[in-house]
Amino acid sequence: MRHRVKGRKLSRHTKHRELMFRNMLVSLLEHERISTTLAKAKELRSWADKVISLGKQGTLYARRKAFDLLRNETIVKKLFDKIAPRMKEREGGYTRIYKIGWRQGDGAPLSLVELVTYSPPGGKKKSTVEKAKEVIGKVTPKKKVKEAEQVKEKEERKEKKTKKEAKGAPGEKKEKPKKKPSKGK
Repeated sequence: MRHRVKGRKLSRHTKHRELMFRNMLVSLLEHERISTTLAKAKELRSWADKVISLGKQGTLYARRKAFDLLRNETIVKKLFDKIAPRMKEREGGYTRIYKIGWRQGDGAPLSLVELVTYSPPGGKKKSTVEKAKEVIGKVTPKKKVKEAEQVKEKEERKEKKTKKEAKGAPGEKKEKPKKKPSKGK
């Protein structure tokens, strides 16, 4: 019986399992979001909580303990300078797990593990009007979209021509019409 036996073995030896979770933890802190199997994700959650708690302490001892586990100076610096301050108000639960389907080869359940404060790069929020236009663009038939694009292109060409004419008029030198050579008889 496995009563009160903590952790998952994941069919690996102890050293292999520890090194695997260290690598996964470094990747999680570096990218703030990784994809893995569901069992590994659930186990990684406790490792991440412990390391982020060290980051929140902010002491030299905590920094050395984190480096002892992560073995990567840049990730430790990111943990203490960027990630931990964002988690200052949270008491725990620093990661979120999404189930994303099954792996093609063996059917293992896959999941996405991310830090709770993760925001996608270039995470500029769209207004509701922009979202609506995007959805309408996806829904409308392609013929109407092509026609609308052609109309927009024509309008842009007209605007460019008017701008060129407006810019070129004051400083433009007028060319004299060329005389046709007369045929001498």
